[in-house]
Amino acid sequence: MSRKIAIYPGSFDPLTNGHVDLIDRVSKLSVFDELIVAIGINPTKPPRFSLEERIEMLEAVTQPYPHVTIDQYSGLTAQYAQEHGGAAIIRGLREFSDFEYEFQTALMNRQIAPQVDTLFMMPNIRYAHLSSTLVVQVAEMGGGSISDEKLLEMVPPVVVKMLRKKYGSSES
Repeated sequence: MSRKIAIYPGSFDPLTNGHVDLIDRVSKLSVFDELIVAIGINPTKPPRFSLEERIEMLEAVTQPYPHVTIDQYSGLTAQYAQEHGGAAIIRGLREFSDFEYEFQTALMNRQIAPQVDTLFMMPNIRYAHLSSTLVVQVAEMGGGSISDEKLLEMVPPVVVKMLRKKYGSSES
């Protein structure tokens, strides 16, 4: 019997509670035996956090999930999924505008790797507004004036620490 593997790709720059919610929900699906959270390296998009920092963030939050592994890749997600025996690529849709891009990407991925499906998941309503870009903007512009409590609504504790280190300390 072959193992069913799901691939959840992203830049995770930084990891948000929305990402963690998807990891948690996919982990609870009895459909997959393994979930690979794959950090995509995009040479045209300079990262805010190093690859090592992003791996550290993901390893910290995925400790409770023994069937979740962290990996990195560059190139096409469909090829990565095919090479790693992926049955599905997991994609989160936060808003309607995400759908058009993700739909086109899913169709292209199907052409490249026909045996790999794409599974779209809607976010928990608490995280529908979150994006890594917005979180970084809040940290950069708000600096130390944004409370840890407010940041914890957006990102896991390990990410709060990294944001504080990079963009400023809490004044509260």
